[in-house]
Amino acid sequence: MENVQAYLRDVSEVVVKLPHDRIADVIAVLERARAEGRRIFLFGNGGSASMASHFATDLGKGTVQEGQPRFKVISLNDNIPLLTAYANDFGYETVFAEPLASLAEPGDVAIAISSSGSSANVLRAIDVAREQGLVTIAITGFGGGRLKDKVDVCVIVPSSQMQHVEDGQWVILHAIFVALCEGKG
Repeated sequence: MENVQAYLRDVSEVVVKLPHDRIADVIAVLERARAEGRRIFLFGNGGSASMASHFATDLGKGTVQEGQPRFKVISLNDNIPLLTAYANDFGYETVFAEPLASLAEPGDVAIAISSSGSSANVLRAIDVAREQGLVTIAITGFGGGRLKDKVDVCVIVPSSQMQHVEDGQWVILHAIFVALCEGKG
């Protein structure tokens, strides 16, 4: 039980240090995207893929409010046949970049969720997003990796411990969701 108590203490210290200003920047980008009818593309690997899917669900369903435009949100890691086709034919580093190149338009939003900030397929997708004029966001940890220098807004969980980074990412995504639901009846 000591390990559990230590873990909870440590993760609570991480959560307290989350960058509120960067979280507010993400909320502002998403509010603008909703108002302008822009698409939001989410992607990540492994646990980050599950976060991308979950956050897409939160945005797509959980924020529906009478009198408000709906979010147009797509999780690029949810189409397994397309993902595996690109991985097989063109390499794993293309699995998010190629669908993004087909679907995105200038002004849309790309949100990369990457604990390390160093995944080749995530970095390549962000490069494509920037080339196409998307607003780019990263939710990351471990100092942000190479991803932090490639995006417009980077929210970095202040930890180099994977579980703490992932816990922080969940808190960030849920805080954004709650903020976007304010006033929901």
